[in-house]
Amino acid sequence: MIKKFILLAIIFVAGLMVFQLFIRSKGTDIGQAAPTFEATLKNGNDFNLDDLKGKYVLIDFWGSWCGPCRKEFPFLRELYTKYNSASFSDADGFEIVSIALEKSVDRTSSIIEKEQLDWPYHIVDVSRFVLMSSYAQLYGVKEIPTKVLINPKGLIMGTNLSFREMDRILSERL
Repeated sequence: MIKKFILLAIIFVAGLMVFQLFIRSKGTDIGQAAPTFEATLKNGNDFNLDDLKGKYVLIDFWGSWCGPCRKEFPFLRELYTKYNSASFSDADGFEIVSIALEKSVDRTSSIIEKEQLDWPYHIVDVSRFVLMSSYAQLYGVKEIPTKVLINPKGLIMGTNLSFREMDRILSERL
């Protein structure tokens, strides 16, 4: 009897995880309002995504354990350097919000420092199942790296755009 109950509980939890990861639709379509959230930054400061309205924002979901994520860091640094203080026709700049999806916080700080990810908005979201973390769920993240570009009005411009596409979109608005 107990074995059947445990088996049913495992099947239920697995089914719930599959539903959360692959079936449930998230509001991350182009033109939709980006899901807003509050967080505590890696440095201990409070953060609210709404505070960045008026700027272009790139949310970068990554992990210290993710090789493809780390290969993108030079491109992220280039975008940030090129557009952070840029004078856009419709925005007051460009920011990156990095959300590290981790099982522990051990390596994240050293990687941020080593890779010179100099923007101020770093969030570490610790979860036993990283794609089940609250921010990954909020944005419907099914894999990392995942990037979401948001316009100054807080609307989603694209998800997983190439760096060339993001550069083109931002440069057209200078």
